[in-house]
Amino acid sequence: MTTKEEVLEKLSNSVLNYKRNDAIAAANESLTIGVNPIDAINEGLVKGMSIIGDRYAAHQIYLPQVLTAASAMYGGLDVLLPKIPKEELSDAKTAVTCVVEGDVHDIGKNIVKTMLTAGGFVVNDLGKDVAPEEIAKTMEQKKINVLCMSTLMTPTMDNMKKTIDILKEDGYRGNCTVTIGGPPTSPAFAKEIGADHRDSNAQNAVGWLKTGKD
Repeated sequence: MTTKEEVLEKLSNSVLNYKRNDAIAAANESLTIGVNPIDAINEGLVKGMSIIGDRYAAHQIYLPQVLTAASAMYGGLDVLLPKIPKEELSDAKTAVTCVVEGDVHDIGKNIVKTMLTAGGFVVNDLGKDVAPEEIAKTMEQKKINVLCMSTLMTPTMDNMKKTIDILKEDGYRGNCTVTIGGPPTSPAFAKEIGADHRDSNAQNAVGWLKTGKD
């Protein structure tokens, strides 16, 4: 019979080897032998994705490999997340990721989503071209801790400010941390619109969200 350690290694290796089907199979196997799904995620899938993140930061691998590894991780997560009792998720940090309205470029956002998940966050991905009102409504209704907004286009930057302004008007701004990203943004722009942080690197941004340090 497969041991817990062996199935955790299978989960980690499935991500490191970019094998989505292997991740799904290992996730199902972990449940069959009674591994806690949170352990399977954190000690298996997340462990593998963290190594991928380190390799990406060191320029040992590139964006296509990161996204393929992420696909493997999400294959396993699709099996494991529904098996976690809701009460065990109640203390987890939550985040919204989105590309603001008017922009459909989502590669950077997808990397942030991946790194957040690997960092232990429960992520609500709203996708691309998302209106400020929808972003704010999701944050408030689901009581989300973190908001990560991105854009690649200068004309859509103002929608970041509009989102933060709505959160302020609704009295929710003090309940969440807002970080932004994308080539046209800057730390000065983040300060100007009332965001907490701006980063050009997804892994660094997640590190800041976890530790409060750049």
